[in-house]
Amino acid sequence: MTSLLLRPHPAAAPATVADVVQWFGAMQAQDLASGMWSLGVRLPGHDHAAVHAALERREALRTWPMRGTVHLVPPRDARWMLELTGVRSLAGAATRWAQLGLSEADAERAVEVLGGALAGGGRLTRAECLATLEAAGIATSGQRGYHLLWYASVRGVTCLAPNVGTEQTFALLDEWAPQPHRPDRDEALATLAHRYIRSHGPVTAREFAGWTGLTLTDARRGFAAAGDALAPVLVDGEAAVVDPVLLDTAPRRVDDVLVLPGFDEYLLGYRDRSLMVDPAHVKAIVPGGNGVFQATIVRAGRVVGTWKRTLDPTRVTVTVHPLVPLTERVRARVERALTGYAEFLGRAPRLSWPG
Repeated sequence: MTSLLLRPHPAAAPATVADVVQWFGAMQAQDLASGMWSLGVRLPGHDHAAVHAALERREALRTWPMRGTVHLVPPRDARWMLELTGVRSLAGAATRWAQLGLSEADAERAVEVLGGALAGGGRLTRAECLATLEAAGIATSGQRGYHLLWYASVRGVTCLAPNVGTEQTFALLDEWAPQPHRPDRDEALATLAHRYIRSHGPVTAREFAGWTGLTLTDARRGFAAAGDALAPVLVDGEAAVVDPVLLDTAPRRVDDVLVLPGFDEYLLGYRDRSLMVDPAHVKAIVPGGNGVFQATIVRAGRVVGTWKRTLDPTRVTVTVHPLVPLTERVRARVERALTGYAEFLGRAPRLSWPG
């Protein structure tokens, strides 16, 4: 949790959205509300409006850099990440495209149409993008529209700009990130490995491969290329690597209580989540087994409950579902943490403990 910036880190004190996203390299953000709180919980004093304003300033942007999933990334790194890891998801789309009757020619034509419509500082909502494609004779029914928008972003033509109200918007990547970094392949692997290790470590090459969607061979190549930016350690007898700074820091036992969004790097950043989650609670956290994670309550590093929110214009109602017995004192700490979340949203909290 130190590496994940959920506790003070001995060598990092992020003060901006750009700092946090740069530290991680990429942060899970397919659900925008989760992504906003992932930033807010790591930036005390920033409310939702401040985080949104930072995204409008282009301190970070959202795209599909790996595993076919939306992440927040540093703008200058978006293009090389798409080229290194994002395009790997294209190979897995062929079967679904065939089911949708979607051809490569359709996808390339959609890229051309969207690129033209957004040129010159344009910004279109999702609905406007789909209407533009339909007007050009490209069908977007079913999931065709999603796949065409995804393809245009993975190809490095578009990216997700901040929402306007509740509307998802798209812009040209070249215009939102006009000065891309252009590392060679080994530098790109080393950079991504270093950022993953420092923000998630200690980790194995297999975990890095799972996070990026890279082959295990490339994951190990990235570790090797990162060189002195990582330090070898043994975790339960297994070889892993960690940020060397942490080896010089005496561990502290901390009994903290955090409320985290469902799609946070705390759980989504790893394949093996046994350190954080009791196996008996996995189904409660991912109830459908379909990759949709519930928001979690974490005490001293372990998930002890889940929570769900409902919004109205002035209030956020949060329903808490403990997974283990919680004392009155711990319940009070959970409520304080959730009140912090309500303050982030600028709404009054209403808390419910069914049963």
